Amino acid sequence: MSASSATPILIVGEIIVDFTVARPGAECKLRLGGIVHAARGLWACGIPYSIAAVCPRYIVDQAQRFLAAHGCNEFVWLGEVKGSPNVIVIGDATEVSDQGYEDLLREEKSVEFLEVGRALKSFSEVLIFPGKFDLSEITRFLSASARVSFDVAYDTEDFSSIECFAGRVGAVAISTSSPLFARVGAVDIEPMIKAANRLGAEAFLLKENRGGSRLFDLRAHEVESVPAILSSTANSVGVGDVYSAVMVGFRERGWREAAWRGARAATSYAVTTYPDDFQEDVRRELALSLEEMQDLGGTMLPWHARPSFHIYLAAPDFSYVDKPEVDRAVEALQYHNFTVRRPIEENGELPRGSSPSVLRTMFAKDIALLEECRVIFAVPLERDPGTLVEMGLAMVTRKPVITFDPRRENNNTMVAGGSAAYSDDLDICINGLFIEISKLWMASQ
Repeated sequence: MSASSATPILIVGEIIVDFTVARPGAECKLRLGGIVHAARGLWACGIPYSIAAVCPRYIVDQAQRFLAAHGCNEFVWLGEVKGSPNVIVIGDATEVSDQGYEDLLREEKSVEFLEVGRALKSFSEVLIFPGKFDLSEITRFLSASARVSFDVAYDTEDFSSIECFAGRVGAVAISTSSPLFARVGAVDIEPMIKAANRLGAEAFLLKENRGGSRLFDLRAHEVESVPAILSSTANSVGVGDVYSAVMVGFRERGWREAAWRGARAATSYAVTTYPDDFQEDVRRELALSLEEMQDLGGTMLPWHARPSFHIYLAAPDFSYVDKPEVDRAVEALQYHNFTVRRPIEENGELPRGSSPSVLRTMFAKDIALLEECRVIFAVPLERDPGTLVEMGLAMVTRKPVITFDPRRENNNTMVAGGSAAYSDDLDICINGLFIEISKLWMASQ
């Protein structure tokens, strides 16, 4: 099953070279990124598309060859990037925390638009990924009747930059990892919805990483929740781009079904960096009807609901302990907008040799804090006895315990068997946390 279209969708944006540095269990990876991620999604779904690329001169020939082999009908070199190689160094491609992107020579980058005549005037459906270029300049290349959608993940300071397209906006998509979302929508989504309405947009998509996504149908005044299907994450770079592109590709079936199909394609993109494997997986997904996809369920945990489910950090979080794994876990939890309660920070750190009465007072405070929390995230480094006791107390009271055991020191029946999720892989533990808190959230609705 593929989306039908009288003319190909036009994808506009930057082509970037993604360089993912090596990490344990994974190789270095160098591949074309930027709008090429979106192109891979459309190719895998059998959706016809063309490309209007903004990129450095040295990338053009390679990008043309790659895209021609992956379904691109027409390649237009729209703008030349100068002063920068358009290379992004990616420190962590699994999205357990802020991924540490480094856009080389970003401050030196400029874009010079090329003369392309009427090459883009025939396209009636356009998806733009804003970059380091003036969006208002794009209007002169497009037909005045073209419907234009946007993925405003990066390089968009505010919605005023796309006001020049007001009245012909299809969908506006944004991710919770976007700086624009952090400034405008992280506390309350309503300002973003109002901004999309002012543009006359048909739909607004909020991609909430492992917590699923929400599609706001701005004409029908309805909200569709689309769950995430969690699995081992091989890659998170470009996953949101695939979601947006495939959703726009299926727009003729209505934004609701289009969002579901975009989400499923994005899930497939997250588990592999090999295009042929991705295409094979997507073709299986496309064979499902909308009802079959909905029946598969998944994890739903809205960004704005997460802070209310407090997480108790059970770990040797002491100042004198070498605990990089604990710090990494806390960073990941905060990245996903969870409220992390750290007893050492809230109740204090006792000096060694404290009196029994002081120890009992601190014990009572820590237990009271544990009782306030809904879930325990444990990192029992060096088989820390305090951490193991906290885990046991939580298990007895039926609170979900997620155990991240990075040094593989606690793989025994009571720890592994009593934990809702247990692994030495933080990615798996974050998935387990989302699943458990999703259950709590859905039960509260």
